Amino acid sequence: MPPPESVVPSPAMATPQPASPAIPLTVSLGRLRLPNPIMVASGTFGYGREMSGFVDLARLGGVVPKTITPLPRPGNTPWRTVETAAGLLNSIGLDNDGIDSFLARQLPFLVRCGAPVIVSIAGGSQADFVALASRLDGVPGIAALELNISCPNVSHGIDMGTDPVACRGVVEGVRSVTALPILAKLTPNVTSIVEIARAAKDGGADAVTLINTCQGMAVDWRRRRPLLGNVIGGLSGPAIKPIALRCVHQVRQAVDIPIVGVGGIMTIDDCMEFFVTGASAVQIGTANFAEPIASARLLDGLPAALAELGATGMADVIGTLAVPQRAPCPPATPPSGSSPHAT
Repeated sequence: MPPPESVVPSPAMATPQPASPAIPLTVSLGRLRLPNPIMVASGTFGYGREMSGFVDLARLGGVVPKTITPLPRPGNTPWRTVETAAGLLNSIGLDNDGIDSFLARQLPFLVRCGAPVIVSIAGGSQADFVALASRLDGVPGIAALELNISCPNVSHGIDMGTDPVACRGVVEGVRSVTALPILAKLTPNVTSIVEIARAAKDGGADAVTLINTCQGMAVDWRRRRPLLGNVIGGLSGPAIKPIALRCVHQVRQAVDIPIVGVGGIMTIDDCMEFFVTGASAVQIGTANFAEPIASARLLDGLPAALAELGATGMADVIGTLAVPQRAPCPPATPPSGSSPHAT
């Protein structure tokens, strides 16, 4: 009988085929170099251990495990998730065991898996982010940090991601205590995503992750109550892909910084839309809940999609969207016989 920690494949577990080596898939996010652009998003893949029976983690471009905080957090009151017509509402509340447990129990497993490990960190203040980054700096096996300054499900979770000054301050503070590459994960719940992305770059971020979830809620009208225990949650899944693509496009046009696209990616077509729009890599999120092998399936399909465009590598595709130039609107012509100054 196998030992308890081993994983015994079941008929439901697919065995993904290695991606074709014909087209190189490596990408760079500033100083962070990834073997391929298919990553998994924080909060949707556990700490990697939970998914290792379904996906060969070593094949992935990067693993972003569950966000960690300075101290353990129990998370929000149930219900924590509600399925929607085209996605998922969640209000987990950054439930995690804290940094000490992560370093002792989770990181050693992740490092052994072989994929780049991008540690997601969050806190209630700039000082929390700085303290976490300082603890993680120099720890073997960590490839980069992702700053979760955009979680809508905790008190002050998006405050630092909606104010450019606060965003820059957090990134600058983290940059001052670590040499690790920094990804700033931004919220779409702002007036100008470009302004926040520019602040992250100015603070020293190597890349931005676009986007975190969109705020939403679900209601039981018969009981006249919200379904989520925290009332408001974060919407993810296919419903938010157009919003994510818009954010990637706007930042690509205005800020010179690498982008990781995330939001509603389910198919290889979704991946390619993000790449062409300007993302250098993508993170697979909600799809992991419906299909645990989604990331491997998308990686398997990537070489053929690149070949379809005649690409010899990712650089031939990233940011190649042909945006039509808008012609200026002609001045309005007043109706015949009327005065242009008439009120």
